[in-house]
Amino acid sequence: MSQSGHVLGGGPAAGIPGGEVIVAFEGLSEAAVRDCEIWFGTERAHLVAMTSRRALAIVPPTKRGGEVELSISLGQKQAATSVAARFVVGRKLAEDLHPVTNPAFDPEDGSLFVTRSGSRGEQIPVSLFRFSSDGELSEFSGDITNPTGIAFDKAGQMFITSRFDGSVYRVGPLNEVSAFAGDLGIATGIAFNRDGEMFVGDRSGVIYRVNEIGEGSAWVQLEPSVSAYHLAFGPDGALYVTGPTVSSFDVITRVDEDGEQSAFYRGLGRPQGLAFDKEGNLYVAASYRGRRGIFRIPPDAANAEMVVAGMNVVGLAFSASGEMVVATNDTIYSLPLGIYGTLLD
Repeated sequence: MSQSGHVLGGGPAAGIPGGEVIVAFEGLSEAAVRDCEIWFGTERAHLVAMTSRRALAIVPPTKRGGEVELSISLGQKQAATSVAARFVVGRKLAEDLHPVTNPAFDPEDGSLFVTRSGSRGEQIPVSLFRFSSDGELSEFSGDITNPTGIAFDKAGQMFITSRFDGSVYRVGPLNEVSAFAGDLGIATGIAFNRDGEMFVGDRSGVIYRVNEIGEGSAWVQLEPSVSAYHLAFGPDGALYVTGPTVSSFDVITRVDEDGEQSAFYRGLGRPQGLAFDKEGNLYVAASYRGRRGIFRIPPDAANAEMVVAGMNVVGLAFSASGEMVVATNDTIYSLPLGIYGTLLD
């Protein structure tokens, strides 16, 4: 066995700081394990566990994020292996926020909106923030208490749910906020179908259909959630719903256009924000078999594959340029993964 070894790859190949990544390598002797270090670019990772063939490493913060070399050394900084793998580390966009579900991209100008939701009933001076397409962060509005889900309709209008008062608010281009619909329980998730109809998830267990003048009617009844309902329409026209319970074996529910429910995928822990890519794969913020981050489920629901490692992840969104934005319960990250979402998310 060689003393140096080389990296075969990381599982997954992307992560945000704090995420747990399995690093596989070969050519490392048993004697060298105690001196081995894992490096993400120029930053050394904390090791949770290690053998002569693999390690469980924590993604360290990096100065810029983006693609870095994943390598090993024997106790000397940048004494890299002969072969290093590529790894994408999330670039921090902002922190000290409090999103509770997906952020959302404005389809017209590519700007990103994210909430500082706060605890229930908490009045926060600024509860909605905007990232321009060139990355500038600005305060957008503080008129909505506990803003939760964000969605844009076909006309590019932004709508936001409030879990505090069970309402949906419409936000205009000049930051003006007006009530659009009410009496929607503990309103959390929000999504539009391909016909432009609005659907809102009440975490008490009801999915509401809301018409063009803001009148809501109960559409389907689901199991109550301990935190929120998260909604996304798939390319098949069905509504996909996550609602975390106290179980570690939760289900993603598929509701067809007639309101018929079925289990799309079962086995995730605390599944939260979800979004589809153009190929029909579903991405979910969740835990699975003890690992946490963003998981990809193919259209046939054959498996759940981790694509981004991360802790406390609550949501995600895809930009028009193929970047994935990942939201934790206090920080927003950007990862250039070349994945393109649908216009239905």
